[in-house]
Amino acid sequence: MPFALSAGRRIHYDISGDGPNLLLHHGFTSSSQAWRFFGFTDVLQQHYRVIALDALGHGLSDKPHDSAAYTLQQRTEDVLAVLDDLGIEKINYCGYSLGGWVGYGMVRHARERLHTLLLGAAHPYADASWDAFQGITGEDPTAFISAFESVLNERISPEVKMLIRANDLPALAAAAQQPRPAMDDLLAQIDLPSLMFCGDADARHTAVQGATALLPHGNFVSLPGVTHFGGLMHSALVLPPMLAFLAQHSRT
Repeated sequence: MPFALSAGRRIHYDISGDGPNLLLHHGFTSSSQAWRFFGFTDVLQQHYRVIALDALGHGLSDKPHDSAAYTLQQRTEDVLAVLDDLGIEKINYCGYSLGGWVGYGMVRHARERLHTLLLGAAHPYADASWDAFQGITGEDPTAFISAFESVLNERISPEVKMLIRANDLPALAAAAQQPRPAMDDLLAQIDLPSLMFCGDADARHTAVQGATALLPHGNFVSLPGVTHFGGLMHSALVLPPMLAFLAQHSRT
């Protein structure tokens, strides 16, 4: 079971398949296993060496309860620790939601380590919706989920609520209190091939589509009828454009 060390903390990752390196970064309250559960890994590993990490605070990675551990720069360093552990100089990067935010962090702090960028349901504009987590400690799961629903602007299903409750909620509450300042100054600098996707029932759809239009080499895919949580649950919608994009632009 591989782990990379980043700032003295363990970051867990899984590897499957062979081919050009593709790193998958999941969303908030999820884990690396979501990619496998929703059908991404089985398909992608037929063409790529798939590296799926557990973000700090999630899955099998360490779970500090200090918000200062979860800065965007540190999350970027966590990704780089995994790449360095594997001896990978450059990566095809795919991130969803939180993973998309970290993708913009990679552009900010480690642009030279990216071949391509695939981001789902994430934009680079200031996002004050995360202020809903101010004062949330994670000790009250109902309050945590209510704050998360406020961030998403959508209801969370009972099944997903059960999965969220299984997390270390104090760690995730600490992570959620990190601010999300604007990074749209990066858009003109993202000169690498980029694919952005978002459900049209996701409150972030307009922002993601607008940001993609400003990218020199950006491609946008709208997922009909898909909510924020649904974006990673509908691999049948996401995989075809993802595979076509990677087939054209990915590198070893």
